[in-house]
Amino acid sequence: MNATTADPTPPDQGRIVLLTTSHRVAPGLLSWPAWQALRTADRVLCADGTHPQLPYLREAGVRVDEAAPTAEELVDACAGGRTAVVVATGEGDPALTDGLARLAGSGRVAMPDLELLPASYDLPGARLLDLVQVMDRIRLECPWSSRRTHQGLAKYAIEEAYELVEAIEDGDRDELREELGDVLLQVVFHARIAEDDPDAPFSVDDVAGTIVDKLVHRHPHVFGDETADTPEEVRAHWLRTKAAEKQRTSVTEGVPLGQPGLALAAKLASRVRTAGLDVPLPTGDGIGYELLALAARAESEGTDPEAALRAAARTYRDAIRAVEAAGV
Repeated sequence: MNATTADPTPPDQGRIVLLTTSHRVAPGLLSWPAWQALRTADRVLCADGTHPQLPYLREAGVRVDEAAPTAEELVDACAGGRTAVVVATGEGDPALTDGLARLAGSGRVAMPDLELLPASYDLPGARLLDLVQVMDRIRLECPWSSRRTHQGLAKYAIEEAYELVEAIEDGDRDELREELGDVLLQVVFHARIAEDDPDAPFSVDDVAGTIVDKLVHRHPHVFGDETADTPEEVRAHWLRTKAAEKQRTSVTEGVPLGQPGLALAAKLASRVRTAGLDVPLPTGDGIGYELLALAARAESEGTDPEAALRAAARTYRDAIRAVEAAGV
């Protein structure tokens, strides 16, 4: 009688888990799958002894070896069904991952299961933290930026705002993204300068907190019990809450006189119309009064006179270029 034997079960080659974390999330705030992997691993390794996660892992009772094994050493460490978790460094351990890829691609090595496990994730807006950190370093170390003041930077805020408007009008998406970043830089730069004020310092967090509070308060139909089904009702909510906040004695308060003339005239006309005031336009000699009347008329018809004039000027510019190109 011939005995037959079944094929032997392939040995368990174990598991390698590459654990990644975001530096934009507070150390120790890891996902539950990450904590499970760390607590059940036979070995946890990290090549960077200064990794911000290490103190929190050790406090939680996870033993972490400060080691940088080669791909071959890590594969051998998993033989027999063991699990090794590698806490990735900020650079992502390219030597290790490249080595594992070469071994797996060779077909000559029985590989453990390989798993990439994100332990913490960036929330929307997380890159703003990078901007704040970069701006802080520039403010401290750059000879030019460290000497800037609010007054000295004011002109750049105006320039960047106009460049943003131009990108919007051109319809260039790449340019729009870049110009939005330049405007955002102005906000973060001014906020960083404000931190150095000896008498009334504030930070970018204070700036963000102020606008968050304002938005929540002025949108009771979103964050409160009010209702609004049309843009007109939303505007009414906004104006009521804004009036209660500012407690102004005149509708002209808060209208910056330094803005372009057409925009200023349209803003004043808008305030008068919204408040239901009967204020006839002043009359007089000169083009200024004619422009004032045109701006007020544009505003009443729902047209931005500044944008309308810019559009006409751009058409005029194109006509000039066409004449120049024709050699006339």
